[in-house]
Amino acid sequence: MFTIAESGPFWPLMLLAVVAIDIAALIFVPRGRKPTAAMAWLLLIILLPFVGIVVFLLIGSFHLPKKRRDEQARIDGLIRGAVTAQNLDTTGSDWPRWFQRVVQQNEALTALPASFGNEATLHGDYQESIDAMAAEIDTATTFVHVEFFIVAWDDTTREFFAAMERAVARGVTVRLLADYVATRRLGNCKATLAELDRIGVKWAWMLPVMPLKGKYQRPDLRNHRKIVVVDGRAGFMGSQNLISRDYDSEKNIKRGLKWQELVTRLTGPVVASLNGVFLSDWLIETGEDLRATAHVPATQLERSSSPDALLCQVVPSGPGYPTENNLRLFLSLIYGATEKVILTSPYFVPDEAMVYAITTACQRGLEVQLFVSEIGDQGLVYHAQRSYYTPLLEAGVKIFLYPAPFILHSKHFSIDDDIAVIGSSNMDIRSFSLNMEVSMLVRGKSFVDAMREVEQGYRDAGRELTLEEWRNQPGKATFLDGLARLTSALN
Repeated sequence: MFTIAESGPFWPLMLLAVVAIDIAALIFVPRGRKPTAAMAWLLLIILLPFVGIVVFLLIGSFHLPKKRRDEQARIDGLIRGAVTAQNLDTTGSDWPRWFQRVVQQNEALTALPASFGNEATLHGDYQESIDAMAAEIDTATTFVHVEFFIVAWDDTTREFFAAMERAVARGVTVRLLADYVATRRLGNCKATLAELDRIGVKWAWMLPVMPLKGKYQRPDLRNHRKIVVVDGRAGFMGSQNLISRDYDSEKNIKRGLKWQELVTRLTGPVVASLNGVFLSDWLIETGEDLRATAHVPATQLERSSSPDALLCQVVPSGPGYPTENNLRLFLSLIYGATEKVILTSPYFVPDEAMVYAITTACQRGLEVQLFVSEIGDQGLVYHAQRSYYTPLLEAGVKIFLYPAPFILHSKHFSIDDDIAVIGSSNMDIRSFSLNMEVSMLVRGKSFVDAMREVEQGYRDAGRELTLEEWRNQPGKATFLDGLARLTSALN
């Protein structure tokens, strides 16, 4: 009979290696992690020690390199100094006390203040929003700043590129940031970069993965922001990337998938904050400080005197910060709500804190609604999202499914009748911890009224998912949902 002794030193060494890996994992994995994330990593490493430890070493760090984090902290210090020097009025005595605290929290975490006297309009039509950005670029006289997770030169974005070309021809400086991994993997990436070079756009990668050039971090830490700023006086932000509605993907075209987005155009002092996010990213990626040539202070921007003027506050977040700025904002608002909470997120994979906030809102008697897509474009995320439907429906959350073949990619939510958030951040663990995002807090009934119209459009187009229907889901789907939920905690 074969015994371990007859196998020589191989199996004892393997056993020692497994024990060493498990002990090291128990020591190092839980540090700085939420219990669920730590447990998911430990489960993977214990079940598959050698595979698990390799995966952990590749993507186990959810922070950017210390040098980048230190630079973000330095830039935040510069912003705080500028805000203090301008003596900006960033609080309102007529706000609810809890809301004042949320604004103070945001400024403490990001250095960016709230501002009064802003105006914002919503754009929910895919092509129209890109055309609106292009039209704004055609008015530029000094600079244009463009920052997108995905940038592609195709039939949908051709006029946007043409507007950038016309701006450069007028002597306007056009700068563009694109996420390295998300844009590089596109089939037409080379053509896109060649077009940017041809028309004279100054462009740079965000979070490049170039280990041979000394530029490396966990590969799936990405810059997911979407920003356009023109002359520092007008800006756009939201969920939409600079690419066609099917993402130029043969797989998406075959399935007939189309993305549904929401973008907002901004004017007023808040544009200085939005531009500040771009300037920070540009400085970190290129080393070029643009404050002297491409920064328009909030005090120099015209404030709207309309009774519908808005309070706005830009809230960047991501692995460059020591904490999850967007998650803290979302939780604070949900706990502060008194009447209703209406959430829209294409990838809804919340952590325990978010689940408790949402279900607690139901228990407090609030109306809570969630808009998600009926189908998904990412299998693991889609199944992980579905694993949360049972506790949400049982708590009283109304879930509305946006119909196929559309992917509801909009990212926004509204609180009561006068508070809303819009931006690039999903309500999932990736957006909370791993992606660089930008959101905007808005206080103003006119803006929320416009968002209510968008939400009603989602209801009219889709259907409500009932608890009875959900309980009749096949067992196979439920199993996949639960399995995907476990993998979602590996952050």
